[in-house]
Amino acid sequence: MMLFRREIAAAAGRIAPWVRHTPALRLAPDELGLPFPLVLKLELVQHAGSFKPRGAFNRILTARAVGELPPAGVIAASGGNHGAAVAYAARALGLRAEIFVPELTPPAKRARIESFGARLVRTGAAYADALQASRARQAETGAMEVHAYDHPAVLAGQGTTAREFELDAPELTHVLVATGGGGLIGGMAAWYAGSVHVVSVEPRACPCLHDALAAGRPVAAPVGGLAADSLGARQVGALMFPFARDFVAEAVLVPDEAIRSAQRLLWDRLRLLAEPGGATALSALLCGAWVPPEGARVGVLLCGSNTDPAEA
Repeated sequence: MMLFRREIAAAAGRIAPWVRHTPALRLAPDELGLPFPLVLKLELVQHAGSFKPRGAFNRILTARAVGELPPAGVIAASGGNHGAAVAYAARALGLRAEIFVPELTPPAKRARIESFGARLVRTGAAYADALQASRARQAETGAMEVHAYDHPAVLAGQGTTAREFELDAPELTHVLVATGGGGLIGGMAAWYAGSVHVVSVEPRACPCLHDALAAGRPVAAPVGGLAADSLGARQVGALMFPFARDFVAEAVLVPDEAIRSAQRLLWDRLRLLAEPGGATALSALLCGAWVPPEGARVGVLLCGSNTDPAEA
């Protein structure tokens, strides 16, 4: 485990010129109607609108350092945020990028991907379908796959989020994180390694990690609901699961209504625009799906902001 912490620390140094050290916003009791203080990690102001560039840059820069970047550039499948991150990183590093997304990817995210110069392909009903199509295309072109969550360099890159949060808020005892395929929470759990209680929050309609932990292994889960474009993986990654099994303290589920309410509250009280997936972790506190124990010092990761303001 300490080895992987070293990999996360190395990733932090590698990607530092390319990503933002995002703010930690400290809130007094009652600012969001909660009876305790809260620290929000604002990954929704990261480049490309989510935490995802951390993993994308680390994957690409690691490959470039050992001469493994092909002339065809990079290819990825995504519900939206990862695709935007890979497109952003590819543009920054002067590479071609091809991004496959499912039909459910919202127009705002498709436009974001194309704004960074990537070729966008819409195919299939869900992320898993886009992944299958991207791999068929990758076999034709020889481009390097940048997986959304199930790759060691991606996992280490996402883990830098926890390293930053620890630097800025070392007093935290509990951190809530929204979970999709598990790259973010897997990397964060690997960094904290039990020193902080990491709480996974998922929509009821996308219970991927919740179901995997109950089964003791990654299993197929339903995909649907408000946050399916960012949290709608059918199965958590094999690489992240041991970290989640060992170091994710709890996995809770929230209804779509709570996610929407959290989005509205963030805008109303803080003027922060969060997409559904970005507000999911906070929603667990607001709706009571997770109640902190007495004396807890709580942090919440706000992980994404790629949404149409008119729909938030």
